Amino acid sequence: MPATIVVGAQWGDEGKGKIVDVFSANAEYVVRYQGGANAGHTLVVEGKKIVLHLIPSGILHSETKCIIGPGVVLDLEGIIQEIETVKNQGYLKNSAQLVISDSTTLLLPFHKTLDKAREASLSDKKIGTTGRGIGPAYEDRVARRALIFSDIFDQATLKEKLKLAIKEKNHLLKSLYNEQEIDLEATYNQILQSAEKLSAYRSANTSLLVQKAIKSGRKVLFEGAQGTLLDVIHGTYPFVTSSSTVAGSACTSLGVGPQQIDRVIGIFKAYCTRVGSGPFPTELTEEIGESLRKQGNEFGSTTGRPRRCGWLDLVALKYAIRVNGITNLALMKMDVLGGFDKIAVCTGYKIDGEVHTEFPNSLNELNKVEPVYEWFQGWKEDLSKTANLMALPRAATNYIDFIGSQLGTPIDIISVGPGREQTLWVKPLYT
Repeated sequence: MPATIVVGAQWGDEGKGKIVDVFSANAEYVVRYQGGANAGHTLVVEGKKIVLHLIPSGILHSETKCIIGPGVVLDLEGIIQEIETVKNQGYLKNSAQLVISDSTTLLLPFHKTLDKAREASLSDKKIGTTGRGIGPAYEDRVARRALIFSDIFDQATLKEKLKLAIKEKNHLLKSLYNEQEIDLEATYNQILQSAEKLSAYRSANTSLLVQKAIKSGRKVLFEGAQGTLLDVIHGTYPFVTSSSTVAGSACTSLGVGPQQIDRVIGIFKAYCTRVGSGPFPTELTEEIGESLRKQGNEFGSTTGRPRRCGWLDLVALKYAIRVNGITNLALMKMDVLGGFDKIAVCTGYKIDGEVHTEFPNSLNELNKVEPVYEWFQGWKEDLSKTANLMALPRAATNYIDFIGSQLGTPIDIISVGPGREQTLWVKPLYT
């Protein structure tokens, strides 16, 4: 079966965009299955950086069909801007390359206003949301009051649906948060303008489109956003995103049966990062953490916020492998660890004096974790110029071998830089 899921195995920002871009040279379909414009996938092609938020990372390959599925929340302003940016960079020359599901939930400006007002009201108890309106948009979907993509092309019912949505939002904004109310007419006219620009990308049934592709033997790649530990159910709740980020979400969001999935590829960094609030057992708050941030350029591609940095956490990674059913791994940013005298890997959590090797479900327990480390000799060599696996220094291969033996899941890709060509293959996964 030709269907593959690419999923983040940490707290997001693992490098999924690069791997999807590399695979897209052979994939015929790339399907984004959840999240919204709060995610940012950074691609580097011939030294040029391209940041995508909603458009699937396969868009840089002209023969690859890119689909935004119904599990995504679609920022109307954001997708139009992103399409224009991608076109200005010489891509998406044929509008048929990009397809947006009619069932995709709309994210409108008032969702962002509400998101920011809520976060500001939390004072020192902030979740760390990006303020992009993701949570409020998903709430509307679950509450069965969301507008979906097909609604913007139906003027006969659009205004009434919008009026109902805005009525509630205005009450919250004015009465609870003391914010300015939303203007119905202005929002309505803005949506009509968006409809004109997006009509060429509309698809009535992406589930059927994907099913036909899989059954005909086409190579289909499912692209997730954020990471496992930010999953709304399986992550470090409440410090999570508003959607399901695990591999199973690809099936539920796209209407694809799990038996049709061939493999699940987990993407992880050679160290850990996290954006926003929440537990982070291996976080380094002093000089080493700052060095990792600087060398790895660890600043959010969506918000620009500095990412919290720490040593690799195998307890959390084993948990991600389990809940996703990960079959293969891609190890990213090995080059960032060059120059450290010693490198640590967390192999266990000490909680109340007892060592645990399973990721705890309790936030209270996570906050009490003392990481148990294995230490390794570092290396001084610049891995970004490494052309093949044999050229890696012994200290680096010792580090990789230890991780692989601990995880019991093959590490088939090793990335030594942001560029496509800076990818070392232990086993060709997608040819």
